[in-house]
Amino acid sequence: MYVKHCKLSINKQLELMKYFVAGTTARTAASLVGIHRNTAVRFFHKLRAKIAQVQHNRSEQFSGKIELDESYFGGVRKGKRGRGAAGKVAVFGILKRGGKVYTQIVLDAKEIP
Repeated sequence: MYVKHCKLSINKQLELMKYFVAGTTARTAASLVGIHRNTAVRFFHKLRAKIAQVQHNRSEQFSGKIELDESYFGGVRKGKRGRGAAGKVAVFGILKRGGKVYTQIVLDAKEIP
């Protein structure tokens, strides 16, 4: 992924993104990449705007009526059933009415502290 309408090379954009994800300040990232600090500030701002736009679009996906459910797949029906059953995989799903279904395998279904 790269930022459109940017005069920086793809390599410099990728370096700046690496520092952005690491939580480095724009001024420090600029000195490490070898660009002017205002350029890094502007680039970081574009990244934040893009992230906000994606988050806004995702929040619209789940507006209206939705249904949530979990289920367990796999394994034989001997012994313990449900959450603690051996060989079973927990799957969480979200259905938007008249829309798409989103599923996610739950690797660790322990209680949230």
